[in-house]
Amino acid sequence: QLQASGGGLVPAGGSLRVSCAASGRNFLNYNMAWFRQAPGKEREFVAGVSRSGRNTLYSDSLKTRFTISRDNVNYAVYLQMDSAKFEDTAVYYCAADLRPLDEVVVRNPANYDYWGQGTEVTVSS
Repeated sequence: QLQASGGGLVPAGGSLRVSCAASGRNFLNYNMAWFRQAPGKEREFVAGVSRSGRNTLYSDSLKTRFTISRDNVNYAVYLQMDSAKFEDTAVYYCAADLRPLDEVVVRNPANYDYWGQGTEVTVSS
């Protein structure tokens, strides 16, 4: 199971970190990712991290402001958002790729088998 948390109201230009807690040691075998879905839009890839944490992959348009990390001791993955923009308003979902090709992180949501319930982020003026 994946439990996302940490969403809320953030001022434009501000920072926020969302978290995703995983249950079970199998977390160590999964590549993890964050996606987001804004109202009326399709779900989009934000960032991913390989099971060891060695490799990361970012959306080209977001990579300067978002940072993904994972804690393999506490079975968690994080997404740090800096310099928040109004267009970052969305529900943020963490997801697990249960059958990763080694340390290769992918963008396609169809590759992700487990999804958290989402945490809502609203960027305000």
